[in-house]
Amino acid sequence: MANYDRRPGGRFLRRVGAYVALTKPRVIELLLVTTIPTMILAEGGWPSVWLMVATLIGGALAAGSANAFNMYLDRDIDKVMNRTKRRPLATGEISARAGLVFSWVLCALALAWFALVVNLASAWLTAAAIAIYVVGYTMILKRRTPQNIVWGGIAGCMPVFIGWAAVTGGLSWSALALFGVIFFWTPPHYWPLSIKFKRDYAAADVPMLPVVSDDRRVAAEMVGYTLAMIACSVVLVPLAGMSWVYTAVAAGLGAWFLASTILMLRRAKRGATGKRLGAMKVFHASITYLSVLFLAVAVDVFLPF
Repeated sequence: MANYDRRPGGRFLRRVGAYVALTKPRVIELLLVTTIPTMILAEGGWPSVWLMVATLIGGALAAGSANAFNMYLDRDIDKVMNRTKRRPLATGEISARAGLVFSWVLCALALAWFALVVNLASAWLTAAAIAIYVVGYTMILKRRTPQNIVWGGIAGCMPVFIGWAAVTGGLSWSALALFGVIFFWTPPHYWPLSIKFKRDYAAADVPMLPVVSDDRRVAAEMVGYTLAMIACSVVLVPLAGMSWVYTAVAAGLGAWFLASTILMLRRAKRGATGKRLGAMKVFHASITYLSVLFLAVAVDVFLPF
């Protein structure tokens, strides 16, 4: 690392990289995957390229702001957890004050961008998303309840509302169905990751469900949330007039992902732990599920039947 810092501009690039890390860019990618298909469905075709680009820019700024606030507020427990101890605020590479200023700057830019470039509806929804994640999840729920990720996950659903509002200026039942898909998808997506890092969460005194409950209960709740998620994906068919192609994809994907959660529950009932439980297989399957489902939403709009 010392050699890297002696290169021309090396220290500057390292500092830029640290600020980029504050935004959790991999999380932003997943959020934006849901935004464009939602906008396509809302428009019934391609929205203007500029509107899509503007919405993605604003969404990236907003998500980056919320994630940076999260790292600022969680810097004490990030130092304790192996998974997060190398984050810039945990290591001191970026000072707490600088991290907080950076968070507010991104927040102000995101809200101003949506209000001036997109529309006021998307700006208000963006403000709500940031508030839910920072105040609702990080400050209130995360350290107090095992259901933290369930209700805090509402923030991760907001890109659907923001994308829909960017196109139409309002919301609809179709947008609510897509919101429901992501809301019920969040627990079976995040809890497998929490199982892998349950010792970290326990050491940091964060009561994630896998920390305070056994794997059988966690897996059983995952199955329940998955069923609700599938129901929302199917309800979209009559609400948005989706074709048989989307219907088949939603049903097939849902059955596949449901099977993965049921198999995990069976393994948990047999007493499997660690890699034998297969929690991370479900985690990776959840990412595939959401990505393919929203791709199907976008493609279905352009089908001639």
